[in-house]
Amino acid sequence: MSGAQQDMEAAGEDVVGALVGNHRQFLSFLERRVGSRAVAEEILQSAFVKTLEKGGALRDGEGAVTWFYRLLRNALVDHYRKQAAEGRALEREAREATEATDDPELKATVCACVGELLPTLKPEYADLVRKVDLEERGVTDVAKEEGITANNAGVRLHRARQALKKQLERSCGTCATHGCLDCSCKKSRA
Repeated sequence: MSGAQQDMEAAGEDVVGALVGNHRQFLSFLERRVGSRAVAEEILQSAFVKTLEKGGALRDGEGAVTWFYRLLRNALVDHYRKQAAEGRALEREAREATEATDDPELKATVCACVGELLPTLKPEYADLVRKVDLEERGVTDVAKEEGITANNAGVRLHRARQALKKQLERSCGTCATHGCLDCSCKKSRA
């Protein structure tokens, strides 16, 4: 091994040693900012992976620690951006779920098999679909009755509808794919 290779290897060990030696401080830094040890550990592990991918670009231990804190700050910004985007999506879903939908054409296209497939869903999903979609009750009212937030009910309703959709596609095949305008799957099962 040449002298230059030995120097690079020693520098790499110095960087790794500095980062590993500061693990607790990095974790504490993140945990104070996100309020969760699990989330802090996840962000820290991702940052370590990025550092490993960077390879031999870092040369000294002290500079690596400074660079790593900058990487952690950027990771925190990304984390909060993602969290905000998810929050906006959940709020939008809850808002859409609470808006009244009185569409007679839509009601006419509902597959006759929905009632039969509801029991195949998780009980809380089936109950929510039954109350909101079939009994046409408001999501906010159902949420209060269930002791959950309207936002949580909206998310559950979305998941319940997705699960019901999968069940309809499995059970009804192309009938469900084409909107159940002429539900023939029940006839074919009889």
